[in-house]
Amino acid sequence: MDIMDYLKEHENKDMLRFLTCGSVDDGKSTLIGRMLYDAKMIFDDQLAAAKSESKKYGTTGESIDMALLVDGLQSEREQGITIDVAYRFFATDNRKFIIADTPGHEQYTRNMVTGASTADVAIILIDARKGILTQTRRHSFIVNLLGIEHIIIAINKMDLVNFSEETFNTIKASYADLAKELGIPHTYYIPVSALNGDNVVESSTSTPWYQGKPLLGLLDSMDIAKVAKEEDFRFPVQYVNRPNLDFRGFCGTIASGSVKVGDSITVLPSGKSSKVKSIINAGDTSEAYMDITTKEAYAPMAITLTTEDEIDISRGDMIVHSNNLPRVSNSLKVMLVWMDDKVMEVGRNYDIKRATSVISGSFTHINYKIDVNTYKRTEVDSLALNDIASCKMILTQPIASDAYSDNRLTGAFIVVDRISNNTVGAGMIIGVSRRDEDVNKLATKVYNDAEKGLNSYIRTHFPEWNCKKI
Repeated sequence: MDIMDYLKEHENKDMLRFLTCGSVDDGKSTLIGRMLYDAKMIFDDQLAAAKSESKKYGTTGESIDMALLVDGLQSEREQGITIDVAYRFFATDNRKFIIADTPGHEQYTRNMVTGASTADVAIILIDARKGILTQTRRHSFIVNLLGIEHIIIAINKMDLVNFSEETFNTIKASYADLAKELGIPHTYYIPVSALNGDNVVESSTSTPWYQGKPLLGLLDSMDIAKVAKEEDFRFPVQYVNRPNLDFRGFCGTIASGSVKVGDSITVLPSGKSSKVKSIINAGDTSEAYMDITTKEAYAPMAITLTTEDEIDISRGDMIVHSNNLPRVSNSLKVMLVWMDDKVMEVGRNYDIKRATSVISGSFTHINYKIDVNTYKRTEVDSLALNDIASCKMILTQPIASDAYSDNRLTGAFIVVDRISNNTVGAGMIIGVSRRDEDVNKLATKVYNDAEKGLNSYIRTHFPEWNCKKI
C-alpha cells in the first residue's frame, strides 16, 4: 500500500469522540494511558518520557504510571490529578478516535462540561470499592444534559475486589436505576482494571463471567449514528467573500442537513428568500472556480454558496431551506452552566456567542436551579460557579434557533463577559418563545378577527340596526 492509498483509507474512516469522567481517583487517566499503551498507539519518545516521569511522580513502583501518558500539566503530575481537559487522537483499522480526559474534582466541573460538549460517547468510571458517588451522579446528569446518548459504565479497579461478579452486578443494578431516573437511552457495563489492562483492549481471563466486548472493541463497533434529517438544513454564515465585482459568495460550515443547486433558501432573521445558484467546496474564487463547484453539499462540509438574487446576507445570518424554517426570536428558554467565580447577575448584559453570531443579551429570570447531586429544583436569585439552571434569556436582536436536542451546533451558545472577555457560561437552548413584537402582532390579529366576526354577526341577525362597523 502506497502513502496515497493509506491516507485515503484513513480519510474515509468515521470519527468517534468520547470522554472519560467520574469521581476523583477512579482511574480515568490510567484507563486512557493503558488503552493507548496496549493498542500500541504511544510513540517511543512519549514512552521514554513516561518511564522517566514515573520514577519521579509515579505511584506504581517500578512500572510505568499510565496516567502520566495523559496528564501533561506539571501540577497534574505533582498532585496525581487531572485539572485541564487532555485530548488524545488515535485510530484503529475501523475508526478514528478523539479522547477527552476530563477532571473529576467538583471545582473543575466547567472543564468537564467543555470536554463533554462535543463528545458522542461518555465513559463514566466507577471505583468498584466505592460504588456510585456524588460525582458519578453529577457527571451522569451533565453528559445526559449535553445530549450524549451512549454511556459506558466502566467499573474499574476490579482487581481490588478479586474480580467479584457480585460486586459488578450490584453496581450495575444501582446505575441502571440512576440511568432510568435520568432517561439515559443507551448504557453499557464493563468490568475493568485500568492498572493491569483487564478488559481494556483484550478480554480478561480474570472475568470469565463477563461475555461482552472489551472497552476498545466496544468503542470500535458501537453504532452511534443518528437519523440524519436532510431537510433540516442549517448554514450559519461565517464570512462574505467578495474578491471582485463579479463574485459574491457566503462562506461557512454546514451545521446540519444538505443543500442542492436550485434549492429555495431563506436567510434568517431577515426572512429574505432566493435560490442556490452554485456551491463551491473549496476556497478558490479565481476565474477557474467553476472546476470545483458541486451540485450538492451536506454537513459538515465547509462551502461557499452563491444566490440567484442579490440579497443582504452577512456574518451571523443563517441560511435554511424555505420549507423548513426554525423559529426566529429574541426570547429563549435555556439551560445554563455557569463557569465563572463571579456570580451571574440577573439583568446584566453579556455577549452571547451562538454559531457565527455574537449578540448582546441578558438573563432576565432564573426559573430554577438544579441540584446535580439530588436532581431537585430550587429557586435562586443568582448563579455561582458550576451551578446549572433553567433561565429566560433575552437578546437585543432575534436569531434563528433550534432546540439543543434537535441540533447541538445551532442550539448551543457560550456567554462572554463584556468587560473581561472571559467565557463565563455555556448554555443549551431548550425552547424558543415568541418575541415581544410577535406577541403584539398576534394580539392585534386576534382583536381584528374578533371585530370582523362581531360586525358580520350583527349585520346578519340585526339588519335593522344598519351598522357598517362597530
